[in-house]
Amino acid sequence: MRLSRLGPVGQEIPTVEVDETSYDLRPITDDIDGAFLSLDGVQRTRDALASGILSELANARTLRIGAPLGAPGKIVCIGLNYRDHVQETRAETPMEPVIFMKDPSTIVGPNDTVYIPRASMKTDWEVELGVVIGTTARYLDSPADARKYIAGYVLSHDVSEREFQIERGGQWDKGKSCETFNPLGPYFVTANQIVDPQNLGLRLWVNGTQRQNGSTTNMIFGVDHLIWYLSQFMVLRPGDLINTGTPAGVALGLANHPYLRAGDVVELEIDQLGHARQRFAQA
Repeated sequence: MRLSRLGPVGQEIPTVEVDETSYDLRPITDDIDGAFLSLDGVQRTRDALASGILSELANARTLRIGAPLGAPGKIVCIGLNYRDHVQETRAETPMEPVIFMKDPSTIVGPNDTVYIPRASMKTDWEVELGVVIGTTARYLDSPADARKYIAGYVLSHDVSEREFQIERGGQWDKGKSCETFNPLGPYFVTANQIVDPQNLGLRLWVNGTQRQNGSTTNMIFGVDHLIWYLSQFMVLRPGDLINTGTPAGVALGLANHPYLRAGDVVELEIDQLGHARQRFAQA
């Protein structure tokens, strides 16, 4: 199943898409969020579809596509998690996952405008596989236990300001948490639809020029390992989002550092998780 939220900012309608038809989920939930997932929302959606209680959202194709996940409790991000990205940034290969947090209010829709911060000269792109937690996870015994805690997967754009991140005190969060810096979607694909999250292609273009073309096979720490690892340090709750890192091709790693400017258009996609397009504007 593909879950999405359609409509104006703050008025998004929760929907489920089946065979190109969007069904209104409001008979069973107000939103697609942590509360929905914690109450077995994915299975309740399946049951509602089977029982026929959901109506088609007739104007779905004309509505704005919102972020498919409403108000995550936290966004946990993994840095330097692709071998080729480590090489392009001339960093050392991490022995353990590099963790930082991102303000959940950075989430916007997949085609919404992204704002370049005032005084920013180094706004950068990063296509990432996002993992949505569906069940509370704490102190997992091994990575083999991780899959049952995953609700699904989503296309995530971890926009970054490199000067703020690296040159202004070494605190990554402030280079990652600027307004609109996490476009998400177009939809949230339930876990049973993705057979192998470690075999997905990720691609990104800036103004029509391809900049990233990678695969989750190149992760240093796979999805299962990340969930197990994070659960040793924090409680992962339903609706939390994990951004799992980006492959090579970011502006930071390119010779001429072609950072984003107002008017630039970024398009990105991940196999089975859809396509997104964002125009950048000055804040």
